[in-house]
Amino acid sequence: MSLMGKVDDVAAAILKRTGPLDTWKLQKLVYYCQAWHLVWEGEPLFPERIEAWAGGPVVPDLYQRHRGAFRISSWAWGDPENLTADEETTVEAVLGSYAHLTGAQLRQLTHQEGPWLSARAGLAPGDRSNRVIDPDEIADYYSGVADADEAVYVDEL
Repeated sequence: MSLMGKVDDVAAAILKRTGPLDTWKLQKLVYYCQAWHLVWEGEPLFPERIEAWAGGPVVPDLYQRHRGAFRISSWAWGDPENLTADEETTVEAVLGSYAHLTGAQLRQLTHQEGPWLSARAGLAPGDRSNRVIDPDEIADYYSGVADADEAVYVDEL
């Protein structure tokens, strides 16, 4: 297994490529980077946990840094240069597929997908939770998403 980046490096790479983003959108883009890297490379992009919050997948380590901010333009805690070529490729591919969506659209998308739904099982829509979205479940779900009848394609949002 290669030396992986930190979620802060991924956030910095995303913001470097997109410019300012609302924090909802940043959180969801980081989640999708993790998901697709697990599929394409067979390993996590970053080691930090992703939790199934009421608003969708959230990396608490990122949240603690942007808490109280609605929109951010840079990420001083990370360095995109720390990512490997494969990690950069994942970020670029995810942005190519998802960056045109708003934070609300990405939230809607994650709320229809298995990993978040599974981690939220038994909770009411607005309930707080720190349940982890299992990386193995993420990899399994997104590995089969292209063939799944219930898949929501980003172009349909």
